[in-house]
Amino acid sequence: MWVRWREAMGRALYGPGGFYLRERPHRHFRTSVHASPVFGRAVARLLGEVDERLGRPPLIEFVDMGAGDGLLAAQVLAGAPADLAGRLRVTAVDLSSRPEGLDERIRWADAVPDGVTGLIFANEWLDNVPVDVAEWTEEGPRLVLVDPATGAERLTDLDERDREWLARWWPEGERAEIGWPREEAWSGLIGGLAAGMAVAVDYAHVRSDRPPLGTLAGYRDGSWVPPVPDGSCDLTAHVAMDSCAGTLTTQREALLRLGVRGERPPLDQAATDPAGYLRALAAASEAAELIDREGLGAFGWLSWIR
Repeated sequence: MWVRWREAMGRALYGPGGFYLRERPHRHFRTSVHASPVFGRAVARLLGEVDERLGRPPLIEFVDMGAGDGLLAAQVLAGAPADLAGRLRVTAVDLSSRPEGLDERIRWADAVPDGVTGLIFANEWLDNVPVDVAEWTEEGPRLVLVDPATGAERLTDLDERDREWLARWWPEGERAEIGWPREEAWSGLIGGLAAGMAVAVDYAHVRSDRPPLGTLAGYRDGSWVPPVPDGSCDLTAHVAMDSCAGTLTTQREALLRLGVRGERPPLDQAATDPAGYLRALAAASEAAELIDREGLGAFGWLSWIR
């Protein structure tokens, strides 16, 4: 049965028995949230900035979109100052079931609440929004169909919307992911924001530097596997973030602004406080990983303020 990649990916990830309905993402790949609690503390500081800009409203919200195991939501709740925490409502949004042991103050939902006042944060969510795939031929770009059971592919004609998106945002290469479904998903997310900020953090590329072979990939148990849409693995593709509304920067620049530095503690601390020195050194190493230009620091940070 030949279907569009967008349909196959949607079924494999979110359909009955789909990968994300039965699996926790951290079991298969590592995100900034799991790399270090430094990330969660930085997001808590960003929430504090949003709170101040909104004039410290009676109710401030934090929404963790695509929450997985809810770790980011828990870190932000734990890192919020007392005054903010007393006004804070935290919602973790995910299609999977609520994790055991999650702080009871964190709400678990399958959709973003209406009219959020505060911060909506989507960490590595857009890359799992299903998309179609195109491949260039001598006649120009064509749509890729896939057999969900085997991953085998064949080509067919593109429709006008896909063709127009490629002409504007990804006009050349060998393969491409057609990104307008990510634009729609992001528009829907920011549409739920009454006041505050929405942020999407993800693997990203821009029109001037598109990957010529595309980025569609599969992951299972921390390793790359062929992207077969049979529900057995995670399916992901990097995001053409410049086609989405908002301001785009890198994770490195965003976290530096939020005070993440990755600087080694002074060496003389090792003599006066060896245990404290080792803790500080570990924290600095974790921070450095988050802002590494060649690693997590290269992630895109897309922000929208209302």
